[in-house]
Amino acid sequence: MRVYLAIIDETEEAHLALRFAARRAADTGGSVHILALVPRQQFSAFGGVQATIEEEARDRAEVMANSAAGELFSESGRMPQIAVRVGEGVTVINEYLDSHPEVAALVLGAAKEGNPGPLISHFSAHSGSLRCPLFIVPGGLGEERIDELS
Repeated sequence: MRVYLAIIDETEEAHLALRFAARRAADTGGSVHILALVPRQQFSAFGGVQATIEEEARDRAEVMANSAAGELFSESGRMPQIAVRVGEGVTVINEYLDSHPEVAALVLGAAKEGNPGPLISHFSAHSGSLRCPLFIVPGGLGEERIDELS
């Protein structure tokens, strides 16, 4: 079974990438894994404050990922696998890919304007050494166009 890994955050392009992954999975009899990233907080002299900030960020990421999963389930009838990880994005994604060899494609959404984003910049520069294909979904595409392409 093909597994499409979509990286989710609060941006529109991430939701478009997730839609693309869900449509591809439906068309190929595959599934979707949703990975929500929580950046590690900068060191604070007040460790309790730092821990609270990280916990709140993790809670927001979990709510966002569960909401996205619910939308996918209502559309496709299939529940995606959800993971929320704390750490630097590139490292977390590489670790996830290492521990999930069933992932058939990494799906990222590019910003509509300007710099496509740090994940796309990194993974496109290192695409030759990835363990799976990299799909980059342009942020300027609408949902109808994504449905046509996927």
